[in-house]
Amino acid sequence: MVNTILGKKLGMTQVFNEDGSVTPVSVIEAGPCIVTQLKSVETDGYIAVQVGFGDRRPKHVTKPQLGHFRGGLKSPKHPDVKPCRTLQEVRTDDISDLSIGQSITVDNVLEVGDQVKVTGTSKGKGFAGVVKRYHFHGGDETHGIMVHRKPQSSGATDAARTFKGTKKPGHMGSKTVTVRGLTVWRIDTEKNLLFIRGAVPGANDGLLTITRI
Repeated sequence: MVNTILGKKLGMTQVFNEDGSVTPVSVIEAGPCIVTQLKSVETDGYIAVQVGFGDRRPKHVTKPQLGHFRGGLKSPKHPDVKPCRTLQEVRTDDISDLSIGQSITVDNVLEVGDQVKVTGTSKGKGFAGVVKRYHFHGGDETHGIMVHRKPQSSGATDAARTFKGTKKPGHMGSKTVTVRGLTVWRIDTEKNLLFIRGAVPGANDGLLTITRI
């Protein structure tokens, strides 16, 4: 079975433990994911499984995508699969126990106490200066100094150019971020909810990839 499942971030809350302590957790709607394609060494050169997450109305799916879900030429080895909103490929070592159309739920992949890494798209902050973007100290606030939040010096002057990688104002956030070492705190199999201790990247309703370490 694969060690990865897709989910949607619902938000953060806190849960009470048996000893009365409080633990902050992120609530994720993890799965169910549908197996939409199996890739093998013979046909693709590597082993992987393509999984889909989220429902999508057939009229909103393009004909090539709809043919992909229906198995192209209606092969008996590829049954019809309900169109999914998101498709993602997961590398694995063995696909013998998987079949197209199979449902992967959170309890098939994770258990309470597992260490996971969560990947998502961080919140976009728009255009930001160096103080907000890189936590620059800024200029002096007294003695007639009129430059407070500007980047000021950019490096050597004799080079007559700006070196690559110099920290400048620019677009902040909206990048792929992975948080490692998180712990699965609780699992609600009836509602497909996953409670992970700590914060995960992205805004509410954002797509997340949860992988067991």
